[in-house]
Amino acid sequence: MSRPQSESTPGLIAPPLTTASLTSTFTTSSMSRRSLFKGALGAAALVGLPGFLAACGSGSSSSGAGATGQGATGAVSYGSNQSDAVPKKSIADMVTAYQQQSGGVTVSVNTIDHNSFQENINNYLQGNPDDVYTWFSGYRMRFFADKGLAGDISGVWDGISGMGDALKTASTSTDGKQYFVPATTYPWAVFYRPSVFKAKGYQVPKTMDDFYKLTAQMKTDKLIPLAFADKDGWPAMGTFDQLNLRINGYDFHVSLMAGKENWADQKVKKVFDAWRKLLEVSQPDSLGRTWQESAQSVQKNDAAMLVQGMFMAQQFTKGADQEDLDFFGFPEIDSNIGTDAIEAPIDGNMMAARPKNEAGAKNFLAYLATPAAQQLLVSADPSVIATNTNADTSGYTALQKKAVDFIGAAKNISQFLDRDTRPDFASTVMIPALQTFITTPSDVDGLVNSIQNQAKTIFVS
Repeated sequence: MSRPQSESTPGLIAPPLTTASLTSTFTTSSMSRRSLFKGALGAAALVGLPGFLAACGSGSSSSGAGATGQGATGAVSYGSNQSDAVPKKSIADMVTAYQQQSGGVTVSVNTIDHNSFQENINNYLQGNPDDVYTWFSGYRMRFFADKGLAGDISGVWDGISGMGDALKTASTSTDGKQYFVPATTYPWAVFYRPSVFKAKGYQVPKTMDDFYKLTAQMKTDKLIPLAFADKDGWPAMGTFDQLNLRINGYDFHVSLMAGKENWADQKVKKVFDAWRKLLEVSQPDSLGRTWQESAQSVQKNDAAMLVQGMFMAQQFTKGADQEDLDFFGFPEIDSNIGTDAIEAPIDGNMMAARPKNEAGAKNFLAYLATPAAQQLLVSADPSVIATNTNADTSGYTALQKKAVDFIGAAKNISQFLDRDTRPDFASTVMIPALQTFITTPSDVDGLVNSIQNQAKTIFVS
C-alpha cells in the first residue's frame, strides 16, 4: 500500500479532543501492543490496509439486508487512493475474489492519486462520495464520524471475528458506535540493505551514539547515510515522531498531539535540536524529493538507511530485491525512555454517511474484515500485515514476519503525527513548520514559538 499520510484538509475544524476521543487511537496511554496482536506467530499480527479513493459511483439500494448487509445485491462503488502499482493490484485481486462469492454485489473501484484524495477529502465526503472508501483509524476516523460524514457500521462489527477489543476501540467514535473496519498495518522504523551492511562490516546501531559513529563510516565509504524526502509534506512527520518518542516518551508525545503541551517547551526544542544534527547526515534537497524516490535511493544503494514506513518495500522488486530489505527500531536516545514505543499506523475502510447501496456497502465491508480478504491484500503487497489474527501468515515474507514480532513486542504504539492530531493543525501548521525547519534549521526558538501561537488558536477548549 502506498502511504497516503499527507492529509491536507483545508477548512476542516475538528472538535476539541476529549478523554473519550483519545481512547480510540492506538495512542491511548499504556495500551499494550501484545493485547492487540494476539494470534499469528505467537505474538499476533496487524496491518495497514491500502487506502483508496476516486470518482463517485452509483448503485441501487438493496432491502432486507439488515445491519450486516446479508442478502445484499446491486452495485457498490469503492473509493481508492491506491494508485501505486503494487497496492492497486492487491485491491483488484481482493475485489475480484469478493465478487466471485458475494451472491450478487458488484464493486467498481474508483482510483485517484492518494495525495489528491486526502487533500480533497472534506469536499469529497460532503459531496457525492463512494459507498465505501479507505481511510485511517483513530482520530482521523473520529473526526469525520463526529461531523456526520461517515456511516454507522456497528452492525457489521457484530459479525466480525479475529479482531480484538483494541481494534474495535480504534474503530469506535465518541458516540460509542463503530465507523471503521481495520485491514492492514505496518511499522515505521529505520530500513536498510543487509547486503550492504554485511559487505561494509556495519553493525545495527542500538543507541544514537552508535548511529552517528555508523554514519561517519558511511560517509567515508561514499554513501549517503540517511535518505530523506519531504516533497509531499508528510514524510518528515515520521522523523519528528521517532525523535519525540525517544527523547520525551510516549505519554508526552500523545499529550503534545492532543494540544495539551506547550510547543515552545524545552522538551520540544530538544527534539528539533536533535533533528538538526540528524539533517547533517541526511540526503539534501529533501523538499524536491518524493518518498518513492528516497526509497529508491536505498534500493539503488545510493543511500544506506531510511526512516520510513514499511510501505517503502513497494519500491523493491519482488524476490531477491525485496528479500534484501530489513529494518531496526529507531535507536535509543535516553536510557530512561528506552525504545519500547513505536509507530504503526492502521489502515482500513469506512462507509459514506448516505451510501447509494447501504446493504451492499455493509456486505462488502464485512468481507474486508475477513482473513480471506486480508490475505489477498498482504500476499500481493508484502509491505503490510493483516489485522485479522485468523489470517494465514505462513506465506509471510521474512520482512512481514519481523513486522509482526516488532509490533507485537512494543509497549505503546502511535499512529503517525497527521493521524494523531487535529487535521487542521497537521496540514496548516505542522507541514509548513517542518518544511521551514528543514530549510532553516537554525531558528528553533522562532519555529516552536510560531507553532505554539498557532496551536493556541486551534486547540481551544
